[in-house]
Amino acid sequence: MNRPVFFISDSTGITAETLGSSLLTQFEHMEFEHHVVPYVDTVEKAQLAVEKINRAADNSRLQPIIFDTLVNQDIRDVIATSDGLIIDVLGTFLNKLEMALGEKPSSTVGRLKNADRDAKYKHRIDAVNFALDNDDGARINRYDKAELILIGVSRSGKTPTCLYIAMQNGIFVANYPLTEDDLEDLRLPKALAPHRERLFGLTIEAERLAAIRSERRPDSRYASLRQCEDEVRQAEALFMRFGIPYLDTTHASVEEIATRILVDTGLRGQRR
Repeated sequence: MNRPVFFISDSTGITAETLGSSLLTQFEHMEFEHHVVPYVDTVEKAQLAVEKINRAADNSRLQPIIFDTLVNQDIRDVIATSDGLIIDVLGTFLNKLEMALGEKPSSTVGRLKNADRDAKYKHRIDAVNFALDNDDGARINRYDKAELILIGVSRSGKTPTCLYIAMQNGIFVANYPLTEDDLEDLRLPKALAPHRERLFGLTIEAERLAAIRSERRPDSRYASLRQCEDEVRQAEALFMRFGIPYLDTTHASVEEIATRILVDTGLRGQRR
């Protein structure tokens, strides 16, 4: 039976889930059942959350783990009546920061000022729209607006990585698929040549690429192992010839790929 885990917040729950999930990954041999409970901003909603927690405890016969980022003490007191083990994500850090800084935290939900929050949100949405509009070489005439251009063979992970970087960091990212015609003479496509400094390559093991392509076009030349081997070899040769940094995506999650790219390129973007 998987142990139930609750991520409870008076806002979106992203912080509680991100930090809590990171901690749980250290317990490799255990399985968890995740429940995100956002916007618990009233005592009534807290009571409903307690009911969910207690039902999960009864069904699993295991004590649920609760990661919370609640700032209202009345609401926290209600959650404390549940059968779960509570881990106060904010309190763990805020208490030490209060001692170090000599100032009490504000205990205010959502500290970003509305203007700042709205501006950052709009910027991220603009970045996502840019990534969608410039996916798969759709609008090569707008590459001068891109802060980063991912290149690689088809199905090497370009699109999900672009969208993740755009949404999480507000960076304007485009991507371009390297085709057989591009790879044959080991020359940069004309659309990419003026933007060489913003290029970043993605590669992947041929066996994994063939498996991914087979899901889309089974028994096709496009998905054959030999075709995948040729394309991957030529793409990597192109990267090395023009000094384009690149990353193997075979065993990496989209989060890991994005983080490595940002570290290697020095791009910072903006956080939420």
